[in-house]
Amino acid sequence: MHAALDVPSPWIVRWAGIIAPRGRVLDLACGAGRHVRLLAALGHRVTAVDRNREALDRCEGAAETIEADLERAPWPLPGQQFDAVVVTNYLWRALLPHVVDSVAPGGLLLYETFARGNERFGKPSNPDFLLSAGELLTLVPGLHVLAFEDGVLDTPTRRVQRLAAWRAPDPDTPPPRLSPPEQALKSPHPQDTP
Repeated sequence: MHAALDVPSPWIVRWAGIIAPRGRVLDLACGAGRHVRLLAALGHRVTAVDRNREALDRCEGAAETIEADLERAPWPLPGQQFDAVVVTNYLWRALLPHVVDSVAPGGLLLYETFARGNERFGKPSNPDFLLSAGELLTLVPGLHVLAFEDGVLDTPTRRVQRLAAWRAPDPDTPPPRLSPPEQALKSPHPQDTP
């Protein structure tokens, strides 16, 4: 079972506050656009990619939309980089090198998806779509991990891994300043603020 379709993930809300102001943001496999609308409202220039045209139609006006089957077609954004790449509730391992390469110097990767153990709670239950213990950490070479969580979330109950990672513009640049969750961006849905 997926989280509410219109409520942004508290993980994305938490980290959205350190995306470069007016940054270019890619929401990959964006679904109905819960993060597209959040990020656009924060002033970011959002590109939304999904295979479902109806879902993308809900993003019109908030983002540039690209209809693409990420699992059967070539990568739709060759050579493009973004100040942030957001991926939630989606895993296609063959795509991860493109996802990581799409993070610009100084940019963020915000990723949250299902992990093994989720089959006890519902869908997805196919191991092809569930991360093994700590696997997400191994899929982001060249990025500096700012935060990682692996555990069970409620409402609905699900097993996830989530990661915030940063690409250093050069070896001497320190990572971005971290905001404690209570100082992080406030969600438009107060009950969902971490």
